[in-house]
Amino acid sequence: MLDKERILSKIDELDSYVGEIRQISPRDFNEYQDIKIKRSCERLLQLGIECIIDICKLFVSGLRLGLPSEENDLFNKMLKKGILTKEMVSILKEMRGFRNILIHEYAAIDDGLVFEAIKKRLDDFEKFKKEALKFLK
Repeated sequence: MLDKERILSKIDELDSYVGEIRQISPRDFNEYQDIKIKRSCERLLQLGIECIIDICKLFVSGLRLGLPSEENDLFNKMLKKGILTKEMVSILKEMRGFRNILIHEYAAIDDGLVFEAIKKRLDDFEKFKKEALKFLK
């Protein structure tokens, strides 16, 4: 059974992280270079992406869509169920890869990519939220 209350709580948490990013968002790349701003933005992006993954896990387990073999499989299962669009699944797979770089530093963190994410990709969080809420209704 889908735990709508937990999903909505996680969506509120997601809104909080995105709101915090918007509050501290630097005006330009030079301002972004301040270590406190840079690390705060990185961490908040990471937390926001992890929150999306948690929401996806709640959908997949609650709807009994099967055991995902990996996180990307969560998104594919949600696509098959009609919860997410193909475009959103593609965005979420990119987010997941980006989150892995932020957490595990598989590659050096590209400050330009993080800055671009803050300036141009925050709406992706809102798009995910709308798709999730649409299915809940």
